[in-house]
Amino acid sequence: MKLSEFDFDLPEQLIAQHPPEHRGESRLLVCNNNKPIEDHLFAHVLNLLQPNDVLVVNDTKVLKARLEGHKASGGKIEVMLERILDDRRFTAMIRASKSPKPGSEIVLAGAATARVLTKHDMMYELELLESSLSLPDLLDTYGALPLPPYIEHSANAQDDERYQTVFAREPGAVAAPTAGLHFTEKLLQDAQARGVQLLNLTLHVGAGTFLPVKTDNVDEHVMHSERYAISGSLIEAMIKAKENGGKVVAVGTTSLRALEAWATETGCNLSTTEGLNKAAEFARSGHGGDTQIFIKPGYSFKVVDRLITNFHLPKSTLLMLVSAFAGKTNILNAYAHAIAQQYRFFSYGDAMWLERSK
Repeated sequence: MKLSEFDFDLPEQLIAQHPPEHRGESRLLVCNNNKPIEDHLFAHVLNLLQPNDVLVVNDTKVLKARLEGHKASGGKIEVMLERILDDRRFTAMIRASKSPKPGSEIVLAGAATARVLTKHDMMYELELLESSLSLPDLLDTYGALPLPPYIEHSANAQDDERYQTVFAREPGAVAAPTAGLHFTEKLLQDAQARGVQLLNLTLHVGAGTFLPVKTDNVDEHVMHSERYAISGSLIEAMIKAKENGGKVVAVGTTSLRALEAWATETGCNLSTTEGLNKAAEFARSGHGGDTQIFIKPGYSFKVVDRLITNFHLPKSTLLMLVSAFAGKTNILNAYAHAIAQQYRFFSYGDAMWLERSK
């Protein structure tokens, strides 16, 4: 497959720069296989969820991962934390006029000093030197939310609230699971009142999610690694839902990636009796780790039946993922419809409901 197959023209004015005034007031494009596309408000999602469905959300919480600083020479730098390794060590991308070398020191926010340990491709490993601040404290006190590069303003008080989901619990992400931004507490309660099971997993979205695909041959692209964890109770709930005719509805591509990574790694294909029986082994302990799963057209889905997602960038791995899920032709047609109907795109934009292609 060629990268150019996943391209489309997007008017710049459709890139949402701010969230809607009130959470949950976005639009929802419904794309169910080859049925006509439907335009709704996001609250219509309640009419699409059915009793016995499992609604899976990602409870990761976005860190204030962007830090300003300077090198010992005085040159300004910007550090975009990618992963906390422990209270003092972390990996990050660094923007500077000249890349710092291993062994060099940088001052972060005028409050702490870190030493560069290693560099691999675009990623650095750093360690905080003696400081009264732990790494989490440094981020909470001096860091800023790392808004995506297509959002043109710096993070403000509105972003501090609205670039987190209402179910964010586990700190560790450097980008929000944006499909979850549409849900309000009331909408989740209303879904549960209709017999929908609400369960969570954790996938910490890494800085690699912002990196472009640089290979024209899609198969040559190497995905970034992200940490995830799935509980035994979620696995048990999905087994019961499948056995009772319910669907697994993933809120966001991050939830989908975690579920499909688990299924791929363990051989638990919930579309088969054998896979359901095998999955029962993990209902006691759960599963987790790092995943580099790359879902693109040709991938055989093993868990997720429905997907709630935002609109994604041209030539991105996430556009490839939704093309694999709902069919590339269906997706490109849906995106053309969304552009014609002036939907808002990307992190603060509108949402889609997708049914897995048959």
